[in-house]
Amino acid sequence: MKFGVVVFPGSNCDLDAYHLVKDVLGQQADYIWHQEENVSAFDCLILPGGFSYGDYLRCGAIARFSPVMKSVVAFARSGGLVIGICNGFQVLLEAGLLPGALYRNLCLQFRCLFTHLKVENRQTPFTGGIEPGRLLKIPIAHGEGNYYADADTLRRMEANGQIVFRYATADGEVTDTANPNGSLYNIAGVCNEMKNVLGMMPHPERAGEAALGSEDGRLIFQSILKSWEGSR
Repeated sequence: MKFGVVVFPGSNCDLDAYHLVKDVLGQQADYIWHQEENVSAFDCLILPGGFSYGDYLRCGAIARFSPVMKSVVAFARSGGLVIGICNGFQVLLEAGLLPGALYRNLCLQFRCLFTHLKVENRQTPFTGGIEPGRLLKIPIAHGEGNYYADADTLRRMEANGQIVFRYATADGEVTDTANPNGSLYNIAGVCNEMKNVLGMMPHPERAGEAALGSEDGRLIFQSILKSWEGSR
């Protein structure tokens, strides 16, 4: 499987994503500079975390207009697998590939800590390899991860199974105290209606090896690989 890691000016988690898929999982990986206009050589695109274009105007607002994004949008709408992590999630929202918006954290502070995620939908290419009931221990590092969508949109998302991850306690309880940023209903990750585009604030690429404190993030990328192999 070949992964493409999109690099915008200001991206800073591109190396982490590249390392995980290439060195840890043993898959093919290449960087895709933001001025590239052809992504047809890839099976899955990763929009990594960081501060694309310095987060000027609004997180992801300028990156959304990078030349590569026209190809990313076309790739996604044709059924290609796309995962946006942290700032990558923000870019996907700005590009209209995912519903909702991300506001400043309710505490108005940058949050950097491990969180526990409850998997709400295992029937996606990103979660299909995660056993039922398994909680994921994955870190966050963001200042604008407060997910919001209007009531009608949230109802549709719930009905369509588009809410993929929620912040939870270590025991799997979805509580206010487990919510690090004020996201509505503890939402940590969502997908589109086709289920081929995922956006999440926690960083699975930073939780792929035991030395990092958790290997749970690897399960998301292994699920992607399993889904891709099953579709061939």
